[in-house]
Amino acid sequence: MRKTLLVALLFATPLFAACTENVRSGSDSGDARTIAVTSTDDGCEVSSSEAPSGSLTFDVTNDGSTVTEFYLFGEDGKRIVGEVENIGPGLSRQLVVAASAGTYVTACKPGMKGDGIRADFTVTKSDQEPTVSAGTDEQVDRALTRYEEYVREQSGQLVAKTKQFVALYERGDDAAARALYPAARTHWERIETVAESFGDLDPKTDAREADLEPGQKWTGWHRIEKDLWPPASGYRPLTTEQRAFYADDLLRNTETLDGRIQQLTYTVDQIANGSRGLMEEVAKGKVTGEEEIWSHTDLWDFQANVDGAHEGFEYLEPILAQKDPELLETLDDRFAALQKLLDAQRTDDGFVPYDQLSRDEVKQLANAVNALAEPLSELTAAVLS
Repeated sequence: MRKTLLVALLFATPLFAACTENVRSGSDSGDARTIAVTSTDDGCEVSSSEAPSGSLTFDVTNDGSTVTEFYLFGEDGKRIVGEVENIGPGLSRQLVVAASAGTYVTACKPGMKGDGIRADFTVTKSDQEPTVSAGTDEQVDRALTRYEEYVREQSGQLVAKTKQFVALYERGDDAAARALYPAARTHWERIETVAESFGDLDPKTDAREADLEPGQKWTGWHRIEKDLWPPASGYRPLTTEQRAFYADDLLRNTETLDGRIQQLTYTVDQIANGSRGLMEEVAKGKVTGEEEIWSHTDLWDFQANVDGAHEGFEYLEPILAQKDPELLETLDDRFAALQKLLDAQRTDDGFVPYDQLSRDEVKQLANAVNALAEPLSELTAAVLS
């Protein structure tokens, strides 16, 4: 298993390099809607603290020594408007968002931990409000409606499956709980970028043990995962009372999440950025085998992230067919190539455990993720052009 994990980490790296090719230099563009961001180990330099409303491009460069992330939050500093993750040292990534007039917060997260290095950011009213084009209004409305329905339906299924899962876990039916675990999490993973946008709920439900901040209480899916697939030695199983606490806490937070999701509406850039973000999730935790470190059910999560990314892409296909048919064809081909590799790992009841994949199989998956992630990073700019 350790060998496979190291291989995955090695082959996941090109994804981050591949995503730098289409980044334009904010300092050279002369465009007030292109903002350069430089992240270091202890700083976050944003070239401007304001921009006119419309399609904004944040060109993010990591001049630090650790992997970083960049976020644009809403006025409350919690709601994620857009994000780019996993920016390795010396690399650059681009975030494109359609921003209306208002107050926002920018944040770099060196080491991908903590609240980030934050600053206020203002979007002023202009005559170039975010739009796609008059000729695609009907297509846009259809895409937004379908995406909204999809996310709400997946959230509802997540609540239903979580109820079943925690009931099995609380009564000690561990075999049934282990069987349901990856199937229930599929609904979370398909809408993971939406779920993560609620910064108060995500760490309570989906935090991995390796990512805990000092003093942070560990709750959620992966806390229960470790109890269902305990280490061979040195682990003390949870008591009946502790099981009830973690189960009830997971269900309560999941129901809170669903309540918020049912009220959400979306924009075209959020759909496109969501698809890109789901592939970043694949690279960050699924290809590396770090997401489901105890159960090794990473391929269920992998497939679910791809499902969600492809779903959003499908809703935008009619728009992209007008704007950039070549990009549409490329994305179709690369989604199909990745899906073929995933299908090869299917079993009668799901997928092969991730720690059983060979070095070559991990390399093929990582390369297919890289090949898809590069053109997918162009999707937002293409549909907003």
